[in-house]
Parts: sequence; C-alpha cells; structure tokens
Amino acid sequence: MEITHSIFDFTPTQKTFVTIGTFDGVHIGHQKIIKKLVEDAKSANMKSVLLTFFPHPRMVLQKEVSIQLINTIKERTKYLEQLGLDYLIIHPFSKEFSRLTALDFVRDILVNQLNTSKLIIGYDHHFGKNREGNIEQLTEYSHLYDFDVEEIPAQDINDVSVSSTKIRKALLGGKLKTANKYLGYNFPLAGKVVNGKQLGSKIGFPTANIAIIENYKLIPKTGVYVIKSKINNELFFGMMNIGNRPTVDGKDQTIEVHFFDFNQNIYDQEISVNLLYFVRDEQKFESINDLKNQLKIDKETSISFLKSYANY
Repeated sequence: MEITHSIFDFTPTQKTFVTIGTFDGVHIGHQKIIKKLVEDAKSANMKSVLLTFFPHPRMVLQKEVSIQLINTIKERTKYLEQLGLDYLIIHPFSKEFSRLTALDFVRDILVNQLNTSKLIIGYDHHFGKNREGNIEQLTEYSHLYDFDVEEIPAQDINDVSVSSTKIRKALLGGKLKTANKYLGYNFPLAGKVVNGKQLGSKIGFPTANIAIIENYKLIPKTGVYVIKSKINNELFFGMMNIGNRPTVDGKDQTIEVHFFDFNQNIYDQEISVNLLYFVRDEQKFESINDLKNQLKIDKETSISFLKSYANY
C-alpha cells in the first residue's frame, strides 16, 4: 500500500476505484466496504484508493467538542494497510477544504485529481460544504463526469450491526468483548513508557507506565484488563490498570501495565498493548496490603483467562 499525505500529491496513471470516509476503528462494517472496493478494483484491473482525513473533520469544525477516536492516525493506517488497498490518501482536513461545494468536490477531487472510475460508499454518505452532497447528487454528477457510483445498501451494513459509536460506547462501558467483536481485532493503546511512582515494584507488581500522547485517543473505562504486547519482536502478556489509583489518593489518570515473566528495561520506548479481557472495575482498598492481595487475585484471573486464549 502506498501512502500519500495530500490529495494533490496523488497522480494516478490509470483509472481508480475509490472510497471515502473517516473509518475510525476500521471495524468490521468498514472492512466490508473496503474489501469490496479492493475486490472490484482487482476484477476491473484498476487500482483501489481510500481517501480519509486527518484531523477528523469534527476536530476542525467543532473545536469545542472533546472528540474521542477509537484509533490514532497511526493505528488507522496500520489496520487499513492489512486490507490490501493499493493507495491510502490521508488528506489534511481544514476549514478551507470544508468549503468545497459538492460539485467542486466531485469535479476537482474525484474526477480531475483521483481519476475515479467507480466510487463505492456506505449508505447515507454526505460530503461537500455543509454536507450538502448526497447519493442523489453523486448519481447525477456521475452521469455528467462519466464514473460509476455504488452505495453499500443499508441492509448490508445493518447485517453487520456495528458502528464506531457503538464501539466507543462499549469501550467506555467496560464491554470490551463486544468492542473487540465489532472491531474484528483487539483494541489497542500505544504510548511511551515513562517513570512512575515505583509503588508497583515495592509491592511485587512492577509496572510500565504508558503515557498516551494523542489527546483525542479514547481511553476505555477505568479498571483492570488482560493485555498482550509485542516488545522487541517478542510477545508478552500481562494485566493493565487504567485509573486514578484511589488507594494511594492518586489525582491523575494513569495507565500501568504489569507484564508476566518479563525482565526488560523499556523506559522511553514506544509500546502498544492490545486489550483482551476486562477483569474488574477500579476500586479503593483500605490498605496497600489489601491492594496487593487483590492484585494477586487479578493475576490469577488473568492467567486463567489466558489459558483459554489461543496464542498464550
């Protein structure tokens, strides 16, 4: 897959099959659209192109909205790359770009810039200034500019019964199993390992404290999770706590991972963990000793889950 960071840097040498969208989560509904795009393009001996935007349009047009996205742009790129696309265009979304009319978008972007032969979109797709463009206008313009439009029927998407909104709600509600099922992969969190208070080491549960740089990244419900992570090309498992550490009167939210059978110095490294199972809610204990005893139980619960996990 070739990645371009502006529509205007994309210079196709042949006709293309295109889809457009934010694709936050790259969930199984998105995957259905993209796989169809890739298959149809190959059958027609043409190239598949996915056009997405960053920042997210709502981050630009509704700055007061504290948006929470399932994927960072790096994660979104990774999951899109696995779907066999020929080209990914990540165009910088701006207020100026948002002012393109539906006609301008079709003529200048789809036709003149992307050389579109066929556009495949999800149902109820809107585009252009004030989201004025819809399937009816697209169909009208397609006759004018000689390209095909295919809208994935609502029924096809509803059969999958998934949306980015449903996944966000599931993650915030501690329903990780549901979220992972809708995503088609295990929800990731990535960041740099930073110094913490060293409390974990003192009670026999040393942790890697992960600092998430992207402030738009959705952080799931506070609590304890079973996780996996590939570090230096080796797979490790462990348990992770998301929360404010109420037992020690913590104020700021932290993300702390205790890896099982692990003895490496990974300070200042960027690591990514995938969440496999929600163990329990965060809670305040009467003493550090009570916390330590609960962590032992959490570890037993985590290992018990992992024994049934295929790759453990």
